[in-house]
Amino acid sequence: MTTSTVPAHIDDPVNARILAVSEDRVQGFHRYPLHRIADESDVDVDTVIARITAMLEAGTIRRVRQTLLSTSLSPGALVAWKLPSERITEAFEFMFREDPFSGHVVTRSTDRDTPGSDYKLWTTLKVPRPYDMDAHCRYLQEQTGATAYKLLPARKVFALGVGHVRRRTIEPGDKTDEPGRALDTEVVDLTEREWRVLTALKREFTPDELQADIWAPRAAEAGETVEDFCAVAESLNERNIVGRFSTFLEHAKQHADGTRVTRYNGLFHWRVPAGMELRAGQEVGRHHCMTHAYWRDGGPEFANVNIMGVSHGTDKQRVLAHKAAIDDHLESVGIPVEYTNVFWGGRSEIKPSEVSPFAYRDWCVARGLDPEAQRA
Repeated sequence: MTTSTVPAHIDDPVNARILAVSEDRVQGFHRYPLHRIADESDVDVDTVIARITAMLEAGTIRRVRQTLLSTSLSPGALVAWKLPSERITEAFEFMFREDPFSGHVVTRSTDRDTPGSDYKLWTTLKVPRPYDMDAHCRYLQEQTGATAYKLLPARKVFALGVGHVRRRTIEPGDKTDEPGRALDTEVVDLTEREWRVLTALKREFTPDELQADIWAPRAAEAGETVEDFCAVAESLNERNIVGRFSTFLEHAKQHADGTRVTRYNGLFHWRVPAGMELRAGQEVGRHHCMTHAYWRDGGPEFANVNIMGVSHGTDKQRVLAHKAAIDDHLESVGIPVEYTNVFWGGRSEIKPSEVSPFAYRDWCVARGLDPEAQRA
């Protein structure tokens, strides 16, 4: 079969079996990640490669890559931007196309006027050390005409994603037996060799790169034998720098066959009493509907919320039902919800944030910025 005749939509039963594993179940670094997907989906590896290739070429899968726990590699934050309405589209395009350190770029709105509802553009940002996030945001503010921005760094991370295919069968209130694991956001320093391996490791795969021995060409790219490349990758994995090997679905846009993986995404805000943030985040993070959950301090601009998280769905009321179940659960375990809100996602573009300090220096030079002036 040629890739043009291989089924490339998510509802094909073989593809669904593969995606149920490949979206989020191959955690950490694996020498042969495609074989791991094959073993766990009970689909032979040649078929796995053919199907993922076809879905990537068709745009059903937007990227295939080894993810990183970038909170360990570079200081980062969620950034809320306040802009004149006529500048939002232009600012969106600039953040997406011109700033490799802005990852998710999303317009958001609320169902009514609420604290922070005038912040219409939201981005994720990574600025590698020794450079400064505020300096970077001030530059973006000048370029886009933003009138204000709010940095919302994560103090703890509680949940990092369930796959969209599996999420479609999750019921409101479905959760793990134990509270979610709390991950720290301390940055790890790497050697130049480790950065070289990491740069090759994290680059997304093109369709023609999907092969059984997937890391051999990347090792050559990094100037390493495949054994040494994998040894460095394993050491990074042990230091909680490597995330998961994943196929990312194009969830926000319509696929070529007219289907969508999801239609609504809600950024949930909660304010819980001071001192309860860690426990509340763990209780939110245990719910299967959450793709992300964080302890972030919203400040007075956002009614002093301190827990935030994202959930996706094809039906708005279903997303709200998931949130209501979490609200009820928090109250049931003795964590009062003092305030809550939902910021609904509109237009969105997603790309991996660049985390290399070498790439940041080069970007500054290309933009006519003095790298030294951007230091913290």
